[in-house]
Amino acid sequence: MREITLEELLSAGAHFGHQVIRGNPKARDFVFEARDNIQIIDLAKTKQGLEEGADFIKEIAKKGGVLLIVGTKRQAKEIILKHAELVKDKNVMYVTNHWVGGILTNFSEVSKNIKKMHDLSNRIKDESERAKFTKKEVGLWEKERQRLEGLYGGIANMTKLPDVLYIIDSHLEDLAVREASAMGVPTIAIVDTNADPNVIDYPIPANDDAVGSIDIITGYIVNTWNENFRKPEEAASAKSSGEPKEKKEESALAEVKNSKAKSSTKTTKAPRAKSSKIKKETKAKQAKKKG
Repeated sequence: MREITLEELLSAGAHFGHQVIRGNPKARDFVFEARDNIQIIDLAKTKQGLEEGADFIKEIAKKGGVLLIVGTKRQAKEIILKHAELVKDKNVMYVTNHWVGGILTNFSEVSKNIKKMHDLSNRIKDESERAKFTKKEVGLWEKERQRLEGLYGGIANMTKLPDVLYIIDSHLEDLAVREASAMGVPTIAIVDTNADPNVIDYPIPANDDAVGSIDIITGYIVNTWNENFRKPEEAASAKSSGEPKEKKEESALAEVKNSKAKSSTKTTKAPRAKSSKIKKETKAKQAKKKG
């Protein structure tokens, strides 16, 4: 995973915050200074927050977890779709149109709507099924399918609660933040100067309006996931195979220590035997001389 530089963040415009009058007092620690009534974010803290969030993402990805990206503002939609396409087979879900209340806190009901969307898609594709109904009825199916696709298309394959949420603009996505907090789902978020960073587990202080800022941070998070992701079965097998390996290494180390201990005792005993033999020979010579 490559290291992101302060120059890259500066070029992306990640340092521009909101007007001083709109700033959240709890975000003052992330503000470097104010220029022309605009708060300037400390990019050193942006880099620190991004790296801490990426480290957490790495651990979840290695376990084969589920990442849910949330960004419904206009600037974020295309960026999320672009990056999500690169990891579409790696348990990455996304919400770009509208956060439906209950996606986390009432997932059992939301999953029914997702199932309904899949059923409508299958019925529309089945020619024999379509032949049983009028064109108007089939048209109503398609209209309902499109509505559900817009709401749940990005989470159509989600079968359980995500292991982590990555949120673009925590202030705008307040409902998603509150649901994640209620369900104990960790959150990583781009937090601008008008938002409360204390409600986010891994806040990334940065401009959440500039396309360049959103792109560079989202790309870094998604690339970290892509590089470290393991499928659940691969993660389980790696974990199980790792334990015997550690035991083998410990036993091998113990054998080496024992062999060293034995060799050291042999080398120390040899000089003693030799010295006692010399003493006996000298005593015998002295006895002959006296005789």
